Amino acid sequence: MEDENSTTSLASNGGEQVMSEVHLGCPPHLTRPHISHFTFPLPQSPLHVKGEGSCEIMSNLDKDGDLVLPRRSKPSNNCRLTIQHNITSSIPSVGLQVWRAELVLADFVLHKMSMSSDFNGIVALELGAGTDRGTDVLDNCAMNVHVNSGTFNHNRTSVYIRELDWIMSWPPWVGLDDFPSQNRHKYSWAQSELEEAEGASLLLAADVIYSEDLTDALFNTLRRLMSRGSSKVLYLALEKRYNFSLDDLDVVANGYSHFRSYLKSEEESREFGNESLPCFVGTRIDLAEIPQYVREYDRGNDVEIWQIRYTFSKPNN
Repeated sequence: MEDENSTTSLASNGGEQVMSEVHLGCPPHLTRPHISHFTFPLPQSPLHVKGEGSCEIMSNLDKDGDLVLPRRSKPSNNCRLTIQHNITSSIPSVGLQVWRAELVLADFVLHKMSMSSDFNGIVALELGAGTDRGTDVLDNCAMNVHVNSGTFNHNRTSVYIRELDWIMSWPPWVGLDDFPSQNRHKYSWAQSELEEAEGASLLLAADVIYSEDLTDALFNTLRRLMSRGSSKVLYLALEKRYNFSLDDLDVVANGYSHFRSYLKSEEESREFGNESLPCFVGTRIDLAEIPQYVREYDRGNDVEIWQIRYTFSKPNN
């Protein structure tokens, strides 16, 4: 049975399997990892921002004395990422697939890199894309980082794969530095990495909203993580998933509604002011303003990106 948006359910000898719409057209019986390539133009360097409300622009005057502004040239080359993934998976292993919200989030990040320097030189923490938990999923993630490592070398970017179980919340278990390395889990955290993660300013997550229990665990983790260290902003990409509900006798997106119940709008946050409890403030990004950089997918109409901050007001003295 095909869902209205991105998931196809398949019966197999190993139980129910699901397939991302990104993989439609691929033979579902393939059991070995599949290789896909995703291409996008390399981001152009943005204009150097000199201060709030102003930009420093190198400019010239033409023979009539008119200002000649530099034009952004078209990208001269493209970047190609190689992704190893499964064509189908069980629900607990959906992180082995590529999902549409992940590609929308990639479009958003590429656009931000093209239009501003906000993401330059920062520490970012990716919390999950299809929920990255379990050795098989993490091994596949590490393989994809290794295969594409040459793409990031010129930017001196370092990428680390670590396990984060939302059910256990934050902070994750930290392996002792003097513990024999051969006995340590290869995806366990070091204390220095934990401190660096708490100092991250950017959090990312994609296609992790589909189970109410997991959504509760995610926001419990976010509550603890975002209240520590530096100020953080989360960009979360999701896809509404519709199912027929016997309680509602209608096709509803209950997972999405549960997610929205955690968020207050900017207006609600200002309205409650100092009397409000700590809360998550969410703003939906207008995807009409985000070009599609990644070419090999159909964005559709049910994907969204939310900017989420965790905020609280100090009591009056």
